[in-house]
Amino acid sequence: MLKDQIAIITGSGRGVGRAVALKMAEAGAKVVVSDKDEAPTMDVVNEIKELGGTAMGFAGDVTEGEFATSIMEKAASEFGGVDILVNNAGYTWDGFIHKMTDEQFQAMLDIHLIAPFKLTRAAAPYMREAAKKEMETGEAKYRKIVNVSSVAGVMGNVGQANYSSAKAGMIGLTKTVAREWGAFNINCNAVAFGLIDTRLTQSKEKGETVNGVPVGIPDKVKKMFEQSIPQQRAGTAEEAAEGIFYLASPLSNYTNGQVLHINGGWYT
Repeated sequence: MLKDQIAIITGSGRGVGRAVALKMAEAGAKVVVSDKDEAPTMDVVNEIKELGGTAMGFAGDVTEGEFATSIMEKAASEFGGVDILVNNAGYTWDGFIHKMTDEQFQAMLDIHLIAPFKLTRAAAPYMREAAKKEMETGEAKYRKIVNVSSVAGVMGNVGQANYSSAKAGMIGLTKTVAREWGAFNINCNAVAFGLIDTRLTQSKEKGETVNGVPVGIPDKVKKMFEQSIPQQRAGTAEEAAEGIFYLASPLSNYTNGQVLHINGGWYT
């Protein structure tokens, strides 16, 4: 379904991003695997290659100044262009508003909103300008941008003013790109995840950190969340990846500016 399409997936060394990378590669895409850490990035690249797919790694921090331009240039030079961009990289840094620092708030904006904006802008020569040239010759090639938002960005969430604000902003960005670039056969949509089993929602008692920030959910809180979900469980990374795959595939060629809720019925 994605034969010879070039896909950039940020945060694809683990969790949902990894599942998306594997699924797109299986469907024939040439995948640019990107994670902040080199080891998980190359683990996924090697996994794809072992399965007969095509992939390259690009490790780096999406919030750093030249990351967006560099990854686009690398994808274009190695594979010939950019057809799919999945803005998935992120983490959480929770705290109540009255205790939240400026750094804490800004960090979530940087990774969940500003980085996707910069990546989308950097994709313009390879998506928007490429499409204009194709349209002059009567071609109609679709390209896709999928942004990973959250139910927190739609409903808000206690202890996540920073994360919720950034994820809500991502929805606004999604809808605006859809309006500006839709005429060039570029679809921009978002997924809003509920409780998905990743290291960000694993037991907080494990003590894992991202960027020095503890991540996870206390066991009692996670159990409470699961009981409030109509399907009575968290979603898997693979189930989350299915929604992203749909929005990146030809199945969604007339779906634009939408937010696909993947939450087991938690918020409707």
